[in-house]
Amino acid sequence: MRTDLFDFELPDSAIALRPAEPRDSARLLVVHPVKGGCARDDAELSDKTVRDLPGLLNPGDALVFNDTRVIPAALSGVRTRGDVQAKVDFNLTKQVGDSSWRAFARPAKRLEVGDRVHFGHSGESCFLGALDATVSAKGEAGEVELAFDYSGSILDDAIRAVGVMPLPPYIALKRGADDRDRQSYQTVYAKNDGAVAAPTAGLHFTPELFAALDARGISRHFVTLHVGPGTFLPVKADDTSEHKMHSEWGEISAETAAALNETRARGGRIVAVGTTSLRVLESAAGDDGSIPAWSGDTSIFITPGYRFKAIDALMTNFHLPRSTLFMLVAAFSGLGTMRAAYGHAIHSGYRFYSYGDASLLFPADAEPST
Repeated sequence: MRTDLFDFELPDSAIALRPAEPRDSARLLVVHPVKGGCARDDAELSDKTVRDLPGLLNPGDALVFNDTRVIPAALSGVRTRGDVQAKVDFNLTKQVGDSSWRAFARPAKRLEVGDRVHFGHSGESCFLGALDATVSAKGEAGEVELAFDYSGSILDDAIRAVGVMPLPPYIALKRGADDRDRQSYQTVYAKNDGAVAAPTAGLHFTPELFAALDARGISRHFVTLHVGPGTFLPVKADDTSEHKMHSEWGEISAETAAALNETRARGGRIVAVGTTSLRVLESAAGDDGSIPAWSGDTSIFITPGYRFKAIDALMTNFHLPRSTLFMLVAAFSGLGTMRAAYGHAIHSGYRFYSYGDASLLFPADAEPST
């Protein structure tokens, strides 16, 4: 499909730079596509808040969350080459060995293979106040590989000490990360270290909202997908068939798989909290919709025409124009429906992107909840 079909105009003022406080006070746009409709605005839209979520779902439904934990993957370093130094910023993207990470470097033109990079020499980091690495490989589009002097848990501790939260570019270009982001750019249930971007739909959940969901009889289950930086990137190719997705590692436990299959068997719905949870489930699901225990890398790219197998509803934030995530929601609820929903959201002052408001989406053949 042509990429420009997924473009839209977004005012700069719509981009949220801080999350709603408290988290569950964010707005929630409920989107029901109109059955049999073909017009651009065939959608039933309801303006709610995230706190209304329990009443929008049915007892017996199951919410699926991504329990990945964001690491402080944004690092500022000093490259040394002989007596010459230069500042270079890095965003770690994927661990590829016990002591090695891939990263995007800015500006990458200042780096060559063999260069030494020094982080945290201000006394803030552990182990003598320093974290050092060697540029072991250099790829395209600013990607490099860093071989750190530490490995394993020692390296993890050092990165936590010198790094900051890797805010997406549309926030980072407007303000720097600070101590508040270490909490606000992390879900309250984050468990497994490895993401370099937050599963942002989950940022809206609070212990109080969990209690209300429990009282409604809505179960919650957890999968893992270590979100990579590709989630932020617009598709630059003119056609979606020419776009290559970055792979991300995910896992579904046997316990979660069994619980979700049981939910579906007794008539409950599976509601993915975030596109990351959705992509894990769809990567694993069989053609009959059954969900097995699963782990591995996925580069699933969902565009209109995809047949969803495991998901009955999706809660997600509002996404970038021309992004793979807007393509995904267009595949789920229909391109015309989502263009109408986003148009309503922009006109109504919804806040966009990672720290923004949320939507609750249903597919075209779904019945409204009762």
